[in-house]
Amino acid sequence: MDNSRRDFIKNTALVVAGSALLSDTLFASPKKIERLGIQLYSIRDAMKKDPKGSLKKLADMGYQHVEHANYVDRKFYGYTAKDFKKILYDLFLLMPSGHTVMTANDWDTSKNDFTDKWKYTIEDAAEVGQRYVISPWLDESLRGDKDGLLRFMEQFNKCGELCKKSGMKFGYHNHNFEFSTKIGDITLYEFIIQNTDPALVAQQMDIGNMLGAGGNALDLLKKYPNRFELMHVKDEIKSSEPGNMDGYDSTILGAGVMPVKEIVKTARKIGGTSQFIIEQESYQGKDPFDCVKIDLQMMKKWGF
Repeated sequence: MDNSRRDFIKNTALVVAGSALLSDTLFASPKKIERLGIQLYSIRDAMKKDPKGSLKKLADMGYQHVEHANYVDRKFYGYTAKDFKKILYDLFLLMPSGHTVMTANDWDTSKNDFTDKWKYTIEDAAEVGQRYVISPWLDESLRGDKDGLLRFMEQFNKCGELCKKSGMKFGYHNHNFEFSTKIGDITLYEFIIQNTDPALVAQQMDIGNMLGAGGNALDLLKKYPNRFELMHVKDEIKSSEPGNMDGYDSTILGAGVMPVKEIVKTARKIGGTSQFIIEQESYQGKDPFDCVKIDLQMMKKWGF
């Protein structure tokens, strides 16, 4: 048995060992397995056309972990959780995390419980092998409503409890508005951090999304140590192209203006970060697969 196959089987066993084991190790142990992966939104067009072929290309590059950005009608990129898990396994890939938006409507106030739709979402995430269920959005109607936000943060905590039953953890992923929006004297992002239980709700810091809105990843890592279990690793360049985020577009790691190497090293040291997920959304005319291959090589050069 070659080393890659042995490592894959070892990692798979850790992911699918069962809720009884995972719920204990995930929440009780301060030491977590470090994983380097890719957000599949980085190759979103290819994933729409050919999910299997696209995943194989990533595996051939050396990626071992992926994060999904497509769960619709109980399917991941058109496949059931069971079938998608098999596709991943056949390619020696694991999917420790994934993005699915949770809204206030996913809580049924009449039943004082989550809707069946959201419960199925958590079930499917567990079936496919996730350890984290990440919500990457916050409805605009809530952003300036402090009371509504407090209720929604309690829903975050309750979702953390729901995920914990399946050996997973709930989490939140930032964009830019969390830094341009203030709740009292603090940013919306800090409000989210301060009003969620770190034992139940993980933060996935996107270091690039925040840049143009005034967010500083290094400052946040120092102010809130051990609060960022996951990180979207990006570099950014100034851009005037349509669709950019506050004047910036993502680019190949090491080619932009951000101190990415320092950020990821700091996250590893004091951020509590164990899941480092490469994401590149803009390519400056290059092929997305060529970009993410260089991104992976750069992270390995930096010791990941």
